[in-house]
Amino acid sequence: MVRVPTPEEEDRRRLSRERQALTKERIRHVNRIKGLLVSQGISGYEPLRRDRRVRLEECTTGDGRMLPAHLKAQIGRELDRLELLLEQIKAVEAARDAMLAATQVVSPAPAMLLNLKGIGPEFAAVLWSEGLSRCFNNRRQVAAYAGLAPTSWQSGSVDHDQGVSKSGNPRLRTTLIQMAWLWVRHQPHAALTLWFRDRVKKNGGRLKKTTIVALARKLLVALWKYVNAGVVIEGAIIKTA
Repeated sequence: MVRVPTPEEEDRRRLSRERQALTKERIRHVNRIKGLLVSQGISGYEPLRRDRRVRLEECTTGDGRMLPAHLKAQIGRELDRLELLLEQIKAVEAARDAMLAATQVVSPAPAMLLNLKGIGPEFAAVLWSEGLSRCFNNRRQVAAYAGLAPTSWQSGSVDHDQGVSKSGNPRLRTTLIQMAWLWVRHQPHAALTLWFRDRVKKNGGRLKKTTIVALARKLLVALWKYVNAGVVIEGAIIKTA
């Protein structure tokens, strides 16, 4: 199923994709700084703290020496790049929030998603820009677009579904699986959460990863019905103003 996005839809998706790329780069810089310090016997340093510069000045090696001059300068340059990334992430998030606010004039879907507990601006932006802003004829098309629809398997008289195809939008699929774990935590009394816990219990606590993918598929279909037809997800908690 091919649904070519319009230029406006494609441009709208750049914000969440850029934030994802910047976040990965931020993680690399944080890990590099920690690795440099661990090589000197220093642990517990958090580059994302606001007092990172002050704490760097206070760091001493495992044998009690001050940080070597060139190592300290290298970490300082890493912090420069990290701080630039943090500013860029803030700018992208501000643009994302402005985009969601502007989209409400055309569709109430982003605001409806944000009203559900457990769904923040980033999840809402990805869900809307990567999937729910498009038109689908039925729930199977919705699941297939995210790569969460089961694939059929036939051999003689045997005909049944097997694992998900993973042939759809990978960003949407990854976000939905992440959101499914958070949904279980933040929506403990929702019907979908109760279904997940009952299925895991029947499996003796096993196959949680497989079951969470099934929950992600059910959650996507439920959200599609929610934003398009106003069908409220059973037992879901709505945020208070």
